[in-house]
Amino acid sequence: MTSSATDQLLIVEDEPKIARLVADYLESSGFTTHHLNHGDLVLPWLEDATTSPSLVLLDLMLPGTDGLTLCREIRQRWPGIAIIMLTARVEEVDRLLGLELGADDYICKPFSPREVVARVKAVLRRSQATQDAPTDLASQALLTLDEDGWRALASGQDIALTAVEFQLLKVLMQAPGRIFSREQLMDHMYRDHRIVSERTVDSHIKKLRKKINEALPEHDIIRSVYSVGYKYQPEG
Repeated sequence: MTSSATDQLLIVEDEPKIARLVADYLESSGFTTHHLNHGDLVLPWLEDATTSPSLVLLDLMLPGTDGLTLCREIRQRWPGIAIIMLTARVEEVDRLLGLELGADDYICKPFSPREVVARVKAVLRRSQATQDAPTDLASQALLTLDEDGWRALASGQDIALTAVEFQLLKVLMQAPGRIFSREQLMDHMYRDHRIVSERTVDSHIKKLRKKINEALPEHDIIRSVYSVGYKYQPEG
């Protein structure tokens, strides 16, 4: 999905000034926006919508049904809708992006409306790139990434992954053969730009490779490229 007048976005935010400001910036960039100010309104609205929105901007703290519950429900029932969480609670980041909930991105409050527009466009570009990718994740011979169920399978066998490991594998599998630097992988792992060592990436990759190699002992599909980074290299 690229931003166009046909892209509909749902803003779920109980602060009217914030919602109006964000909507104005998004509409000036060519999006159509809808606004809900109460968590209990979200699921009925989606059920009744003639056309599902491309993306939901979802506040974490809402009256009625909270953002965490809504994120989980939307991901399960409408997997094609992208989700960006708005939160002031950095401690919830791993849950938002991880196996439990699976938001596509998050933005920490306070934020600039221009940042919101940029993040929305970036998430929609990634969504479109995934849809247009020549390699279908679900059809790869050795390893399957089940994004709806937030799990990986090797020959039908579940591989238990942490939230960060799942994000890393997803990024690598979306671009087979492409080499990602440690810095690029860190950007996907920690979008709040926290300061972490490149060795943190190495540690997560090491654990991820160990789990995959235990399930697929004769294959080396996550490969290191000396002094550069890592890539996903399917075989066959």
